[in-house]
Amino acid sequence: MIRPMPKTFHEIPRVRPATPVLDRAATPEQLRRLGEAELEELANELRQDLLYSVGRTGGHFGAGLGVIELTIALHYVYDTPKDRLVWDVGHQAYPHKILTGRRERMESLRQKDGLAAFPRRSESEYDTFGVGHSSTSISAALGMAIAARMQGKKRKSIAVIGDGALTAGMAFEALNHAPEVGADMLVVLNDNDMSISRNVGGLSNYLAKILSSRTYSSMREGSKKVLSRLPGAWEIARRTEEYAKGMLVPGTLFEELGWNYIGPIDGHDLPTLIGTLRNMRDLSGPQFLHVVTKKGKGFAPAEVDPITWHAISKLEPIGAPVKPKKPSGPKYSNVFGQWLCDMAAADPRLMGITPAMKEGSDLVDFSERYPDRYFDVAIAEQHAVTLAAGMACEGAKPVVAIYSTFLQRAYDQLIHDVAVQNLDVLFAIDRAGLVGEDGPTHAGSFDLTYLRCIPCMLVMTPSDENEMRRMLTTGYHFEGPAAVRYPRGTGPNARLEPGLEPLEIGKAVVRREGKQVALLVFGVQLPEAMQVAEALDATVVDMRFVKPLDEAMVRQMADSHDLLVTIEENSIMGGAGSAVGEFLASQNLSTPILHLGLPDYYVEHAKPTEMIKECGLDAAGIEAAVRARLADLHSRS
Repeated sequence: MIRPMPKTFHEIPRVRPATPVLDRAATPEQLRRLGEAELEELANELRQDLLYSVGRTGGHFGAGLGVIELTIALHYVYDTPKDRLVWDVGHQAYPHKILTGRRERMESLRQKDGLAAFPRRSESEYDTFGVGHSSTSISAALGMAIAARMQGKKRKSIAVIGDGALTAGMAFEALNHAPEVGADMLVVLNDNDMSISRNVGGLSNYLAKILSSRTYSSMREGSKKVLSRLPGAWEIARRTEEYAKGMLVPGTLFEELGWNYIGPIDGHDLPTLIGTLRNMRDLSGPQFLHVVTKKGKGFAPAEVDPITWHAISKLEPIGAPVKPKKPSGPKYSNVFGQWLCDMAAADPRLMGITPAMKEGSDLVDFSERYPDRYFDVAIAEQHAVTLAAGMACEGAKPVVAIYSTFLQRAYDQLIHDVAVQNLDVLFAIDRAGLVGEDGPTHAGSFDLTYLRCIPCMLVMTPSDENEMRRMLTTGYHFEGPAAVRYPRGTGPNARLEPGLEPLEIGKAVVRREGKQVALLVFGVQLPEAMQVAEALDATVVDMRFVKPLDEAMVRQMADSHDLLVTIEENSIMGGAGSAVGEFLASQNLSTPILHLGLPDYYVEHAKPTEMIKECGLDAAGIEAAVRARLADLHSRS
């Protein structure tokens, strides 16, 4: 019996639902023993179980609900893990985890020492490729297909990519290459008309055109009868009908690239999915299946508003005491969003650019108030940076709102298209440092390292919200490439000055006068440093600028203290602390120095506070490290 799905947030199950069919499908091998008649009930139970588990842990929500049927069909038809299944990004991989032997561990998802939020090779043999950036699945599956052929192994490689991820250039690089080598692989386009934000661009319009055609409408009615037996039959009818209408043939783009295009088919129609996949499994060469799904399928609020329900926070158990809310100010992203609107009002040259992160980077108000100056380039980080470079060439003032880890993808463009030409582009770099439960794939652990080595680059690290606002203005007026990097979430709730006053470039500020030890802080660890300084009677300097470094301040601290301690939420290797060490060496200054930051390993997913503690960047960790170094210095003297 199929149970009705919850219709509101409060109806999400807090107690694990009864799932007799799912209980018999703990692994793909067990799944393949089920009869096809049981799969519809399995899909319903899996959807209920997913709601329950994500309610317990929080995490990516809508994408998983939308691929329940697709996940079942892929594991049912293909011999996984022998056949390689590659999920793009991983937002949609929760059902995959449940069906591959990890259901009982789902409550540990995103928790310290628990399951990762994304596919991870070390976690399961079914996780064939660990993902971070989007649009990588086709390249990875292509590599697997080529390797299998070279090894003489008969196995299939399947890449599942979303229509949002398909906008990134790397996907097309792989789509172009696969037919050249005759790769025996399948690409499944999971088309839900969504990215993380609303999908945009010409490709989105092209796919929408396919879906609005009379062929797709008629296909939805008759596909069960035709497609499950002979996918090629409706292709003839499809072509005839579309040509008669004078429209582009659906799939022309992919067929011209050399792919055998099938679709679009209803991604929530299990019999059609299974029949089509079986037919395509027996075909050789590059195969492309276009599947239409609904993000948030089965949960009404997520279907209506997939952006809001992209991810959720974990639910409190029934009867749990209400936790008092701590007063907090705006998130750092909110401060950026307000500043962008204020600066746009002051300067008509300002342009705002985001690679599909309108909500995450808080460009919503800006997009509504200044639609002609707002550019969502879809998931296309490289394009975002070079687009800004082109604008800057013509006297505009582009501001690129981009996550730290996403800027890694556009590093080439940052160097060659912006920095080498000394173009006037401001990078507002969000999600810097450790981001918490999403883990190392999303952590902005390296940006200070890879930014400060670029000539002419202005690199700033705010310690609070107001400093961030003033740094954004500073970077905006700077003639050349500039970056302000700030973390996820809220800060110390500093009072925001309403104006648009810049800071003096390259000038640090002493926040506390002390003796013996000087704590040089780059970024948001300033409150912890102040706490440690009170215990040790140490000096605290808010360094603010990684590049240019306040060398006069560093020299002053080196001349007047026995120990310099650099603190940053960035990789120690090559980071802001390294800049201080390099300056001391260049000046032949022998003052002892202690570098505190992120270690030379990937810090696994956990709560942000747990990750900070693990890295020794909480107050207790900083104090312990300083005391240990002082003890060592005293023992040597």
